[in-house]
Amino acid sequence: MSDSAHESRTTVRVRIAGEEYTLRTDADEAYTRRCAALVDERMRAIGGDSALGAKKTAIMAALSLSDDLLQQRERFGNRAEKLAGRLEEALAASSAGGGAG
Repeated sequence: MSDSAHESRTTVRVRIAGEEYTLRTDADEAYTRRCAALVDERMRAIGGDSALGAKKTAIMAALSLSDDLLQQRERFGNRAEKLAGRLEEALAASSAGGGAG
């Protein structure tokens, strides 16, 4: 089973912050390139022409992307809770009405 999963891996060469990397991934090549482009974009936005250093820039980019992810999760979690509440209310109202239809 692990052999077939291993065989499905794709090798993708990407460039991030001026460095070339070879990634082995189970993800689609286009998706992998989009991920790399996002990291590259974020690193360039943070690092710019500063002498921050690649490691610090990468850490700052990772923190920035993590912040984006956590904010999105919170937003979607709040929306899901509101929708679940509305659904429960609608189901309760439907049950109280005798379910006639």
